[in-house]
Amino acid sequence: MFRPKLPTMPQPTSTVTPPAVVEPTTITPGTPAPPPASTAPAPSRPVAQLTPGTALALVGGGTAVVLVVGAVLVSMLLAVAVTAASLAICALVIRSLVNAQHRR
Repeated sequence: MFRPKLPTMPQPTSTVTPPAVVEPTTITPGTPAPPPASTAPAPSRPVAQLTPGTALALVGGGTAVVLVVGAVLVSMLLAVAVTAASLAICALVIRSLVNAQHRR
């Protein structure tokens, strides 16, 4: 009962062809590639400098994102809580109706 059943391999229904034989090929060396020419180093990226206005905008944008995400999460939690409460009230009403009908 607790032993696993191993599947059996079905017998082939047609003739099986053997795999094709692959012949090895020889590699002939070609002409060597010329060494790459030395290129000038790319100019370094300019360092981003934050001005007080830019820093204030970044802080304001981050704060706005946090507030919006928080409001969405709180509203979802509130929707779940309201749904749960209404379902509980419906269950109590249905239970009382069923019990009242059994008493009659």
